[in-house]
Amino acid sequence: MFQRPTAKVNVRQASGGTCILDIEGELTAFAEDALMAAYNQACNAGSHNIILNFESLEYMSSSGIGLLVTLLIRAQRRQQRLMACGLSDHYQHILELTRLNEAIAMYPTEEQALGMARALAQPVSS
Repeated sequence: MFQRPTAKVNVRQASGGTCILDIEGELTAFAEDALMAAYNQACNAGSHNIILNFESLEYMSSSGIGLLVTLLIRAQRRQQRLMACGLSDHYQHILELTRLNEAIAMYPTEEQALGMARALAQPVSS
């Protein structure tokens, strides 16, 4: 029996209105329900910054890229910021080719993404 590839998405609350979505497994069309449910959970927590942690990503299809575009549109409508961390060189290159890196800031580590989220949450002093 054929088993559909699946992704597991875990939501963690970080400080300062930031949520982290840990994406595990394969990000394909079959992951839509899990990814959107996790995003909605982050929204319900009042997050302004959403970090997509790809450290445990095994595979991302073109449909998975499409899900990222859908997520980006939803986040922009809510005036939220999407960030990504833990992408392999291969997937960083794909986000650059699709120009998603222009809308989703990419960071090598979760710590760097959290640092930027904290910095962006600070009021600008004049």
